Amino acid sequence: MSRPIVIQNASLYGDTVATLVVEDGVITAVDSDTRPEGAVVIDATGLVALPGLVDLHTHLREPGREDAETIETGSRAAARGGWTAVHAMANTTPVADTAGVVEQVWSRGQEIGLVDVYPIGAVTVGLKGEHLSEMGAMAHSKARVRLFSDDGVCVYDPVIMRRALEYVKAFDGAVVQHAQDLRLTEGAQMHEGEVSAELGLAGWPAVAEESIVARDALLAEHVGSRVHVQHLSTAGSVEIIRWAKGRGINVTAEATPHHLLLTHEEARTYDPLFKVNPPLRTQTDVDALRAAVADGTIDIIATDHAPHASEDKDCEWAAASFGMLGLETALGIVQKVLVDTGAATWRDVARLMSEAPARIGSVDDAHGRPLAAGEPANITLVDPRAAWTVRPEDLASRARNTPYGGIELPGRAVITLLRGVPTHLDPRFEGAFA
Repeated sequence: MSRPIVIQNASLYGDTVATLVVEDGVITAVDSDTRPEGAVVIDATGLVALPGLVDLHTHLREPGREDAETIETGSRAAARGGWTAVHAMANTTPVADTAGVVEQVWSRGQEIGLVDVYPIGAVTVGLKGEHLSEMGAMAHSKARVRLFSDDGVCVYDPVIMRRALEYVKAFDGAVVQHAQDLRLTEGAQMHEGEVSAELGLAGWPAVAEESIVARDALLAEHVGSRVHVQHLSTAGSVEIIRWAKGRGINVTAEATPHHLLLTHEEARTYDPLFKVNPPLRTQTDVDALRAAVADGTIDIIATDHAPHASEDKDCEWAAASFGMLGLETALGIVQKVLVDTGAATWRDVARLMSEAPARIGSVDDAHGRPLAAGEPANITLVDPRAAWTVRPEDLASRARNTPYGGIELPGRAVITLLRGVPTHLDPRFEGAFA
């Protein structure tokens, strides 16, 4: 059993300064003079207290590609980034399309204990888009899967997509779609536009994403089901989501930190670290995404943490794999592009990176809870003034494919608590728990 913890003078949600008392994995008092015997006392002056962050889009690569990431290394990276729960994508080897595989991932996450790992099940067998997976068996397994995705591949067949949307209604699940028209993006390497033309790289048109977003919103409306759209990247997709919500369709959407910060101009370096799916778009798209996050059209921010072995990135652009690391840098990027610019508050960050993703993932009984007495002590303390320079070699992930090497970010998580147990401590706080 962990020692009681008293967190003094924390700025709850960046607003009210208060003291949190944690005992036996629960917040037992807020702004109280209670001091349990033997408690660890933390002076949190200047720190922002948030509910533990919840990532709805993480690739942990285990089983199958442990050379790129493992559940242990990915969990450690998540804890350092302030996350207390992550949803692990199904594109492993073997694919997480059976109860046995998702239970293996869930059990390994529980064994490691740094974050709660919630497996996402595949929509189709082997991610091949031909036959529905054992969604019911996964939903009723000990992993309690509620989200299903073929992420990395679009559920392209509208009949299969419709059947999946109908099936998940039985257990209040959701289909999580990687929106990409496969025919329109065959051989595509980056965003289709002036830069791709100049560089001679095959273009990836915005309509390839937007057409699938529109189709799936209409399918969700038709069957009365729930669809979540991953990593929106275009201004057109934002408008479709806004339209769908105005129509009352049960659709949610996410943006990634990299699509909120970077543009297709980065491809001019031909550095594969900037090669990602969907591709980095224009500044106009970035601005539209930021505005949609600020006004609530986009529900959450998710990392799409995609670790790769060095040989999959240390090569020419065309041969490189898509994807980049995100768990340890997400919070700093969100502060940089949203909080420090005045586009969002820390309370908005709590909604975007904890409360809403927990609700969408159906884990809001344990995560994304208020910082209030009687609630689970899943807490992230952020130092918004702890500027740091990203060094790939210092990251906890087994992979090194971050595009942010050498970039200074304004803040970071300094303490992460999972049910009252420290899973990450900045060195300045390690002595208090010794």
